[in-house]
Amino acid sequence: MKILTFVSTFFTLLLIWALQTKFGDIPPIGKFLNPSTGFWQNAESKSAFSEENLQLDGLQDKVTIRYDEHRVPHIFATNDHDLYYAQGYITARDRLWQMDIQTRSAAGRLAEIAGPKALDIDRYHRRMGMTYGAENTVKGMMKEPAMKVVIEAYTDGVNSYIHHLSKKDYPIEFKLLDYAPEDWKPINCAYLLKLMSETLAGGSDQFAMTNNLKVFGAKTINDLFPDHAFHEDPIIPVDTKWNFKPLPIPKPSAGFIAQMTDNKPKERVPGIGSNNMAIAGSKTASGYPILANDPHLNLTFPSIWYQMQMSSPTVNVYGVTLPGAPCIVIGFNQNISWGVTNVDADVLDWYQIKFKDKNKNEYWYNNRWNKTQKRVETINIRGEKPVYDTVIYTHHGPVVYDNESQKPRDRDNIPVGDALRWIAHDESDEFMTFYLLNRGKNYDDYRKALTYFTAPAQNFIFADKEKDIAITPTGKLPLKFKDQGKFIMDGSDPANDWQGWIPFDQNPTVKNPPRGFVSSANQAPADTTYPYYINWKFELYDRAKRTNDLLTAMKNVTVDSLRLLQMDDYSMRAHDILPAMLNYIDASTLNKTQAEALQIVTKWDKHFAANSEGASIFNAWWLRFFDLVWDEFDRGDIELTEPTFDRTEKLLLTEPNSKWFDIASTPAKENCADIVIRSFKESVNQLEKKHGKPGPKWQWGDVKDTRINHLANLPGFGTGHFSAAGTGAVINALKGGNGPSWRMVVQLGPQVKGFGVFPGGESGNPGSYYYEDMFETWKNGKLNELLFLQSPDEKSDRIKSTLTLSSK
Repeated sequence: MKILTFVSTFFTLLLIWALQTKFGDIPPIGKFLNPSTGFWQNAESKSAFSEENLQLDGLQDKVTIRYDEHRVPHIFATNDHDLYYAQGYITARDRLWQMDIQTRSAAGRLAEIAGPKALDIDRYHRRMGMTYGAENTVKGMMKEPAMKVVIEAYTDGVNSYIHHLSKKDYPIEFKLLDYAPEDWKPINCAYLLKLMSETLAGGSDQFAMTNNLKVFGAKTINDLFPDHAFHEDPIIPVDTKWNFKPLPIPKPSAGFIAQMTDNKPKERVPGIGSNNMAIAGSKTASGYPILANDPHLNLTFPSIWYQMQMSSPTVNVYGVTLPGAPCIVIGFNQNISWGVTNVDADVLDWYQIKFKDKNKNEYWYNNRWNKTQKRVETINIRGEKPVYDTVIYTHHGPVVYDNESQKPRDRDNIPVGDALRWIAHDESDEFMTFYLLNRGKNYDDYRKALTYFTAPAQNFIFADKEKDIAITPTGKLPLKFKDQGKFIMDGSDPANDWQGWIPFDQNPTVKNPPRGFVSSANQAPADTTYPYYINWKFELYDRAKRTNDLLTAMKNVTVDSLRLLQMDDYSMRAHDILPAMLNYIDASTLNKTQAEALQIVTKWDKHFAANSEGASIFNAWWLRFFDLVWDEFDRGDIELTEPTFDRTEKLLLTEPNSKWFDIASTPAKENCADIVIRSFKESVNQLEKKHGKPGPKWQWGDVKDTRINHLANLPGFGTGHFSAAGTGAVINALKGGNGPSWRMVVQLGPQVKGFGVFPGGESGNPGSYYYEDMFETWKNGKLNELLFLQSPDEKSDRIKSTLTLSSK
């Protein structure tokens, strides 16, 4: 009996231990299922919210927060300190786990909660100098008294929520991953800026382009990778006069000149992008400007954006912010509206570093040995011992790659490495830009606000009720010689350093152009008359050309005109090249399915509509054509990057006998016609193999895999596959899990009216009705009218509850 009692007790204790212990990716089941503290506590209905009154430490006065039918908070404070305190508190209440995981990612601290599988991404972010850059940004932010108040109040608000949060109310992801939230710090706000810089200006083709140069030589690379595209429709209208005297352009280094007379970081992702536009009152039905913006980013649940209104005696502004960042990033007030798209300026360069010896205490620069600095990164790993990684810093920045077993050595067997010069490492104060825009009244205020913006460089679009419109590609842009940074540079030559900065007032800009609108779609900022080099590679012209064509033709523009434009899925690529491709096809050589597919794509209207079979055929055909043309770049022994879609179009339309159409692996000598025909047959065969005979299963919305995943890819917390129109090269650039993360249209005038939506909802809680309540509206291409209250007492039947915060 004693033995049975012992065994029973042992297994009971073992079960209790097992239920409270985490195994791999599985949460402690007992904790997760606990009815008092587990996931059951995260359920939240549409009508779960009622009137609330909370007393919090640190507030100076009463704050009133009114919630509308989408659970969007409208914050009314009597002073700015309380406004940003409340913003931090409310954002944490809805998005705490998102705030935590994003800053952990940027800081290289994911392994602390996810274990060794996150070690590589943590090491990469440490070596990229994300914390180094965030530390410098905090210095810049705290130098400005107004911003110091903002950051500290926001931080106090977040921490007030965390300190009052009981374990049972932890967001479900903390329970699943079995860890607790920690205090927010000012540097966490800066981490979000570094994360955006990595997303929008952290990719590079320089390693692959350097390999291209070695394999094919300078003459070929100059031909296949030109600095200006075959098709080009720049942001600043062609032939705009530059009313400034440019600075002298730096001279190329001797090494660069020699390299160009015939001699792996995160890759850039083509075919994704954002759109913004502002239409002058001369072209609108109201006589006042209309501004629209739809930044295209990774689509996740919860959304990258958080929607809110913020009001105090100094400001009344509505729009979206990044959870963890103070102020409104994209939005409007009574007087102005603004939005952003990515410039894609070259603000990240790689330098090959030669060390004196394996100790790497010195590196060769400017004809002498210079001291390195070393920073030991301690990466804590859940369930394992910490990993210590020593990152070497030069005057360029951190040496991201210095592993001798992976990197090449020079002929003297001296270790080499690759150092990173990145604008995201520099001291900055981007939040001041948004602080000033939130309070902006006119064009002069807009221009002043932009002087604070460093990175990632953005196309800031603007409109105001005084009927001004403008657009300025803005950021701290290095002064470079032409093509500087197109390839890895010699880090020992000072001539390869950045030689200063393009003056802010010489950044390309235009105000009230004669054509009556401004717009951007991530294309080149200016034509060849602009005196400075910004980059050699921008998004292709397709979206920009289509946008500008439509805006040019528009009259009596309304909010709905621009809503429909944001959903436009007409393909300029198909418009330009499909007739030429069809001319090469001999229908007599096709089998039954191929002949049917030819009929479908011939009749296709060139729209990437969800129900279009022609879109699926063209897309598959074009991609297979591209792969066959550039087969020489598909090598397993070395990383190369193919020429752009634009250069491929030029080849197709103007160089039918180019050597690049010859497939290296075949004995025959192919020409353009051969590749067009072969790619058509192969792509149709592949569609048939995967989707059966032509019919409903070939519709574009089903063929392309569109879905929105949870931020941590937790199963069941995303949308799953859904049918949708659009693709990367059309205005509605919805492609895979990337697309319009926030659609906004603002009608300026005596009474401003805003409309907007993002895919998802305000809540970060998967158990809440407000986790995805706006998804269907977004998916169907509709917009919600944004409730812009003028006072906390304004009556509206859209207000569903009120939260009052007061000081203890």
